[in-house]
Amino acid sequence: MNENIWPDSCCHSIDGTSHIQNPTEVTHPVRCGTKNRPLYPSADHGRGLRWQARYVDHLRKEQRESFATWQEALDRLGQLANQDVTATGASQSARGPRVAFFGAQMIERKRKKQKRPSTINTYESHLHNHILPFAGNRLPASLRRRDSMAFIDHLLEKPSLRSARTIVQIFKTWRILIHYMMDEDIPLPANIVSRIELPEIDNRRVSLTPAEVTAAAVAMREIEPRYEILVWLGACAGLRAGEALGLTRACVGWQEDLLYIQEQRQRGKAAPLKTKASYATLPVDHFLIEQLAAHVANFSEPEPITRDAARKRRDRGHVELLDEGLIVTNRYGRPVQSSDFNEKWQRVVARAGLPEHARFHDLKSFYTTTLGGPGQHDPKTVQSLSRHARFTETWDTYARPPKIAEGLTVTAFGQAFHSILQQPKGC
Repeated sequence: MNENIWPDSCCHSIDGTSHIQNPTEVTHPVRCGTKNRPLYPSADHGRGLRWQARYVDHLRKEQRESFATWQEALDRLGQLANQDVTATGASQSARGPRVAFFGAQMIERKRKKQKRPSTINTYESHLHNHILPFAGNRLPASLRRRDSMAFIDHLLEKPSLRSARTIVQIFKTWRILIHYMMDEDIPLPANIVSRIELPEIDNRRVSLTPAEVTAAAVAMREIEPRYEILVWLGACAGLRAGEALGLTRACVGWQEDLLYIQEQRQRGKAAPLKTKASYATLPVDHFLIEQLAAHVANFSEPEPITRDAARKRRDRGHVELLDEGLIVTNRYGRPVQSSDFNEKWQRVVARAGLPEHARFHDLKSFYTTTLGGPGQHDPKTVQSLSRHARFTETWDTYARPPKIAEGLTVTAFGQAFHSILQQPKGC
């Protein structure tokens, strides 16, 4: 038995004496308890099994087995030492379900509980692409803390994972799976995912200027004209990509300059919004309404197809989708897939000369920062318009203090101290 499985062990008499046994030495029986409580009652009193074999297993948990005689308890401890087994039942689980089984079970239960589809899809992607290839065939009870550290090293060595932020998100899914298996009574070390050193995340955000936003819109117009309006929805309404893709004509108050944010699109399908605060009736600048009207006038119908393409569609039984009234569709009139839009956005970043790591979400940062500029709106109004659940998200993450204070002159302290310092010293 490994030494870390044997920090201590004892044969304990239920009548209040104990015998400490170590693999190398034996001491005489001693009294249990403390000076104030030399003897203490036990739940085992009256069972007739007077002696217990007590030991600490590989999970640092104390185990107890009761025997009628001292020798039987001592023999049990010797058996554990000689056979290098534990009393946790780990040896009995050698033919049990693997990590992959619990991963699939976790996803299925989250679906039954109607958790957010986008979150479930993220977990499923992390499991399929990273976690199960690493540990899917492992017995859950065999996992140790060193496996969590090895998993991070495994992710860092993957050429496709260049973002520290992505690696941290994958590790969070690993941690959720570990906790799920613990809840299923799998014996795992308590510190298996604690204090694991993760790669540092660069929290710097891109602060776009109006000129850069305009350049992005022009670049998108050249790459895919149907998607240009998405840039304006992000910059002038603070919509996330999924929210912009899910906006319908019925959700625009054309005369009132309002947007009714009610759903988003994930993988082309309608899905709930990110948070409760995301649902809103949002007043917008009339400039954005003008951009929306121009877009609808130009791109309300799918692009025309050739006669030959129409014939091929009929031959394979093509069924036209019902018009969902989406503001933005692809050239076939179908909902835009996020993968297609993301590919176009990367081309926009390069063509417009934006910082290499600029994301579409940085348009939301531009929206919030512009709202909070000098002479615009107070911070709580900015929070409401940005649809942030917490004010700290508005202030710390999006509204940069240097931008908020731009153009202001602070004079309060000079006014407070100037008259005092100008007084003669003798006064």
